[in-house]
Amino acid sequence: MSNLPDCPLCDSAFTYDDGTTYICPECAHEWLIDDTQSESSEVKSNEIRDSVGNVLNDGDSVTVIKDLKVKGSSVVVKVGTKVKNIRLTDGDHDIDCKIDGIGAMSLKSEFVKKV
Repeated sequence: MSNLPDCPLCDSAFTYDDGTTYICPECAHEWLIDDTQSESSEVKSNEIRDSVGNVLNDGDSVTVIKDLKVKGSSVVVKVGTKVKNIRLTDGDHDIDCKIDGIGAMSLKSEFVKKV
């Protein structure tokens, strides 16, 4: 059996290494090999990161990196839309914000980039 660490999110034992990162095939979580020695998994799982890996905080400004259709309407949030003063939440959509011309909505952190 291999001596690779279990996934810090889903505790899967089927992780594999891909050069500088470990990858979990069950939940698709990726983390750096160096992070397992320097940080605990509890601190790592509480951080919310944008699409390029920057840590997000309440009050940050972000830009949208992909056209996003708004569910239940014909409105689209365009690429490059700047969103100010975000609030981080738990759940699938981990950013609550207010977008000019659209209103209050929730976004996934994987579709934004910190400004």
